[in-house]
Amino acid sequence: MAYTLPPLPYAYDALEPYIDAETMHFHHDKHHQTYVNNANVVVETLPTELQNWDPAKLLQNLDQVPADKLTAIKNNVGGHVNHSLFWELLQVGTELKGELRADIEKTFGSVDAFKEKFAAAAAGRFGSGWAWLVVQKNKLAIVSTANQDTPLMGEKYAGVFGTPILALDVWEHAYYLKYQNRRVDYIGAFWNVVNWDKVAELYAKAQ
Repeated sequence: MAYTLPPLPYAYDALEPYIDAETMHFHHDKHHQTYVNNANVVVETLPTELQNWDPAKLLQNLDQVPADKLTAIKNNVGGHVNHSLFWELLQVGTELKGELRADIEKTFGSVDAFKEKFAAAAAGRFGSGWAWLVVQKNKLAIVSTANQDTPLMGEKYAGVFGTPILALDVWEHAYYLKYQNRRVDYIGAFWNVVNWDKVAELYAKAQ
């Protein structure tokens, strides 16, 4: 069951001026496509049962993956799953509200305090990786992972766990064309393009 590149749910320039069209073109069409291509190569070498699994299920069951395929699966299936989620989490003009906002305020003290903690996780990730808002046993938490690891992999493989509901890609390819080495500026711009409707949907499912 070959993986395919999901289409962007909006135009390349839909997130301007916060994330530029050129970055979206290269990030989606080139980088994500490479993860898909490489994932398909390695998945074809797995036992047949695993080949037919949903990619997220595969990442949640890495103990079933042969040891010599593990790194390639984490990097490439992880890259595919992470980016597929990331595109859906971006949209201009949505609002943080309702039960999700109330839970964020309860958990972190305020929306601003939440944003500060999330931004710190994103800025503090050395090298390449991701910052996440996750649901852990019905409670919100902020975590970060290296490379293309995801909380779906669990603590054994990613060092963290939880159901992701918000993600920020802090690999340089996500921002370098526009922001160069100014990761903090990219993180600040991110809050203008969070699709809070999608985050709320994922939050409700994770409860």
